[in-house]
Amino acid sequence: PARTFGVIGLQGMAPYWFEVDAAAFISEDGDVETRIETEYDFLITQRLIVQPRAELNFAFQNIEELGIGSGLSTAELGLRMRYEIRREIAPYIGVSWNRAIGNTADFARDEGESASSVSFVAGMRLWF
Repeated sequence: PARTFGVIGLQGMAPYWFEVDAAAFISEDGDVETRIETEYDFLITQRLIVQPRAELNFAFQNIEELGIGSGLSTAELGLRMRYEIRREIAPYIGVSWNRAIGNTADFARDEGESASSVSFVAGMRLWF
């Protein structure tokens, strides 16, 4: 089903240079969700960087029509490696593990879907 969300978010650096993004979403139906994402850059060389990432999603109530359960609904852990051709241009490859938790996992299983998945990613990071 189609649903419109408003969002407010914060982005910044936590101690020890962890990059942190936090966002709160509210739908036209009053459904409230939050997301926190963190990542850290490990410099292998001046241009080759490995970046572990983590994302947690929380819902304040069950949203059955979207398959989202209350509480911690999904977790994602990933690892990306990028090569900065220039600071502004960096292709990357990586892997991401996603897991539905609690009622969200139950909703996925009821639909015949798996509660966890692994994805391989590739892309280009551009900085303006």
